[in-house]
Amino acid sequence: MKSKSGCLKLYHPELLEFILSLHQFQPRVDQLKYDVQHLQTALRNFQHRRYAREQQERQREELLSRTFTTNDSDTTIPMDESLQFNSSLQNIHHGMDDLIGDRHSILEGLRVQRLTLKGTQKKILDIANMLGLSNTVMRLIEKRAFQDKYKYFMIGGMLLTCAVMFLVVQYLT
Repeated sequence: MKSKSGCLKLYHPELLEFILSLHQFQPRVDQLKYDVQHLQTALRNFQHRRYAREQQERQREELLSRTFTTNDSDTTIPMDESLQFNSSLQNIHHGMDDLIGDRHSILEGLRVQRLTLKGTQKKILDIANMLGLSNTVMRLIEKRAFQDKYKYFMIGGMLLTCAVMFLVVQYLT
């Protein structure tokens, strides 16, 4: 019984009315919370601007009170990164020129080798004719050489297709 009377003491109509009246002040409380947050943000911005202004004034005073000499190491302009970038680009440019030159010389070497091999092939055919090899055997040899060349083109095409497929898979994933 005692606990019931304690609960009855807590249940008081005036207390209930007071709690219900607090709900009508909720929008005002929310507005006050918003205003407090807004004022805190404004205060932080003001403090930040003030700190930045004071720092600028300190730097200005340091600069004005400083005495410069002709060979002062502090007066150098930091251009090291730009110079390194420029020298890297020049190195790349020269490297590409060297690469193109090397490829050109390789191509010229291959052309010379082709002419040499054609001359060698003619000489071998002439020697084969002197030795008495038949035209059929010579045609088989030429046909085999053409088939070998065709196989190299097929292998190159397959490798190129695989490379393209690999690049597509890498790009899409």
